[in-house]
Amino acid sequence: MGAHRTDMHRLQELVRLHRLGRSRRDIARLLGMGRDTIATYRGALEKAGLLDGDAAQLPPFDALKEAVTANAPPAPPPPQQRSSLERFRPDVDRLRKSGAGPTAIHDWLRLHQEGYAGSVSAVKRLVARLARADGVCPEDVAIAVETVPGEVAQVDFGYAGTRLDPATGERRKTWLFVMTLGFSRHTFAELVFDQTVETWVRMHVRAFEYFESVPRVIVPDNLKAAVIRAAFGASDTAVLHRTYRELARHYGFQIDPTPPRSPEKKGKVERGVGYIRRNFLATHDPKEFDAEQTRAALARWLREVAGTRRHAVTGRAPAELFAERELAAMLPLPRTAYEVVLWRDARVQRDVHVQVEGAFYSVPWPHMGQAVKVRLTRATVTIFLADAVVATHARASRGRRVTVEAHLPEHRGDLRHRSIEHWLVRAARVGPAVRGLVDDIVGDDDVLSPLRRVQAVVALLEAQPRERAERTADRARHFGCHDARGIRGILTRDLDLAAPVATPTEPGWITGARFARRPASPTTES
Repeated sequence: MGAHRTDMHRLQELVRLHRLGRSRRDIARLLGMGRDTIATYRGALEKAGLLDGDAAQLPPFDALKEAVTANAPPAPPPPQQRSSLERFRPDVDRLRKSGAGPTAIHDWLRLHQEGYAGSVSAVKRLVARLARADGVCPEDVAIAVETVPGEVAQVDFGYAGTRLDPATGERRKTWLFVMTLGFSRHTFAELVFDQTVETWVRMHVRAFEYFESVPRVIVPDNLKAAVIRAAFGASDTAVLHRTYRELARHYGFQIDPTPPRSPEKKGKVERGVGYIRRNFLATHDPKEFDAEQTRAALARWLREVAGTRRHAVTGRAPAELFAERELAAMLPLPRTAYEVVLWRDARVQRDVHVQVEGAFYSVPWPHMGQAVKVRLTRATVTIFLADAVVATHARASRGRRVTVEAHLPEHRGDLRHRSIEHWLVRAARVGPAVRGLVDDIVGDDDVLSPLRRVQAVVALLEAQPRERAERTADRARHFGCHDARGIRGILTRDLDLAAPVATPTEPGWITGARFARRPASPTTES
């Protein structure tokens, strides 16, 4: 046994037995120590002048420890503690103190130190010994947090295996949403199929209804439904999800996210999740209980088992302690019901629409390609750019497209209408001659779609005064002019004001031309 690890009581007894004149053999037998070890300690104590004297006046522990530490030769470490990485110790210690783990240190040594042939296990052992040599630092001390009634609730998700979803007939992954009150340890839990922000918010609402009150501070993990960017130090600021912020404002609570990789800072809910797994989930086989049956059984178990058990720390039943001391200290539920508000990130596509929850909503066309924030309620969709509202729509079902005509470029918005019937209706609004012209164009070809020609003609004539549009349509029909180029020529040259010529009846007239072409000469016919 090394001198620095020897029991000071045994050293004090060694001095007493020596002063009583007992032999080295007797002392070794009485103390259960080897004679060579006895000789080593006697030599160290003799150098310090502590070995001889009155057997009734023994030296104090600190004097014995100082003498042994100063005078006893250090015992060589056993072979298994002699690291093969001794010559790399400075590098290992430097990298360890900079925050690198054993695997990272091992990889660095492989790349930068010639002759390194160690293993990750060897690096782990050396790192552990260096850490032990440093001793305990203040950060290693766990500080028990005192929680006053109504102040804090901790929330978390815990994986709960797969269960049958009666709605789909398929087995799906499930999670436990758990909220535990810090003072009474009263707990709400529910089985869910996902960890989306909508589920996260909905479960908070369910928990507040269960407690019939609201904690003043909620401590979540750094999951994306709550925290977009975690704070890695006291000088950093966590960025909260906008949906979670709106929930907090409605109910009046504050959010205090746990630091990354620090589950011990929400230990109450961590232990609550473990308790539910060991007790409830372990006794409800997913082969026998589908998701809905599990939810119903969990609600009963929370009331009749978890809430009434004697908690090991508080010594009280959580539900009883909650009702007696915590409920009155919590925030009351708001008078108005919470409407779930969701925020989504989106980008304005080339069709100047954003896609949200499967539906499409228009945005003014100059914002094409820009990133926007979308606020969703049950009834409305509001689109923000740099915190300014750029569009508001009624919420649409999946697959629907909601378009404001003013959001589209002028003269191009009409092109989105792909129905001939739509353009026939618009032509009729201008006048019967325009409608007749469009009917003629539609009847030109029973195979080739006339849509593009119809769009161009109607858009051109809609821009004219009604009387002129009608005169132009009459002249175009008179000469069989069925394209926008010819109709634009009539308007440009004011031909709608000229008297119409005789209707061409001879064969050889070309539809759509402004002027008739003479029929072919009889001499050229076969």
